[in-house]
Amino acid sequence: MNQPFAPAEHPAALLRRQGLQRLIEALAADGRRVLGPTLLDDAIVYDDIRGIDDLPAGWTALQQPGRYRLQRRDDAALFGYAAAVQSWKRFVHPPRHTLWHMRLAEDGSLSLLDDDEAPQPTAFIGVRPCELRALQLLDRTLLDGPCPDSRYAARRAGCFIVAVHCTDPADTCFCTSMHADGPRAGGGFDLALTELLDAHGHGFVVEVGSEAGARMLERVPHEAADEARLQAARERVRRAAGAMHRSLPGDGLKQLLQDNPEHPRWQQVAERCLACGNCTMVCPTCFCTTVQDHGDLQGSTAWRERAWDSCFTLEFSELHGGSVRAGTSSRYRHWMSHKLAHWFDEFGSSGCVGCGRCITWCPAGIDITEEVAAMRGAAENGHAGA
Repeated sequence: MNQPFAPAEHPAALLRRQGLQRLIEALAADGRRVLGPTLLDDAIVYDDIRGIDDLPAGWTALQQPGRYRLQRRDDAALFGYAAAVQSWKRFVHPPRHTLWHMRLAEDGSLSLLDDDEAPQPTAFIGVRPCELRALQLLDRTLLDGPCPDSRYAARRAGCFIVAVHCTDPADTCFCTSMHADGPRAGGGFDLALTELLDAHGHGFVVEVGSEAGARMLERVPHEAADEARLQAARERVRRAAGAMHRSLPGDGLKQLLQDNPEHPRWQQVAERCLACGNCTMVCPTCFCTTVQDHGDLQGSTAWRERAWDSCFTLEFSELHGGSVRAGTSSRYRHWMSHKLAHWFDEFGSSGCVGCGRCITWCPAGIDITEEVAAMRGAAENGHAGA
């Protein structure tokens, strides 16, 4: 019988740069696909890495509504950025996945081939607290619901997570208003790092979050973290929490959105919204998909794929006779109301984790926190639903 994990039995440690390298190598030696932040096409993305040389040392990403650009830091921080372009969702709930394919033999018989292969175990390096929260929300919808996704379950079961407490939030971040953990990872990780660069050198305070994490830490060189380093790590996270100026209200938001389906703000935002679906594609908790059938020109092979879909597309709500949500205002209202209000009815929490990606990657620079503030201000002034 497995004993429950006791964090108190595993005091925080200090990992140097070469210790982090050894950690990555040890994870790869176990047959895992190691994924982490790296530079690609003038952006910080999550991709395969072989060691610390692949990490975005000395780079950060400046993010504002509708704007993203890399910028050099004045130090060599490996995790000195906020959220990467896309989330970890793409590795556990991929954008496109073949469900099965069928082949027609020369004798006219059909063979149905199931493509449900066991996925390679993975290691995620640099998972932010907001992204940990997003994975937990995906678990709630795709794993713990009445119809669990077996493919998602297999990918999640093989994940080893190295989290990074956030110390450099972007201008678009607002995680402190969305969950209690804020820029600090509260759980759901195997190991969690806080990066420190000071007079004592470049290192990482390491917290152990699971027995698997404890066993992995034993395999890499580390040392005890003294109280000064622990205090420095806590202070960096505290400053990050204080640096965020965007927020969503913690009370009354669900009722506000559900009580105002005809609020004029929906039409006002629709005049800017392109209905491009960027916000849903970069969102770490959007999980909607469609099914597409394909075949070759000879008619001998057919296959079915599952692909990400967006509630901003006209076809998403297509029923006999047309689309239920034909206008942009109704589609934006559906996305925002579902994410911030209806999720409470379905899953018991908000579907937003405050990562700010929907703000950064909206071509029109639409800010979800600004839209809520405008609607709430109108409600408080007695103009709700006008």
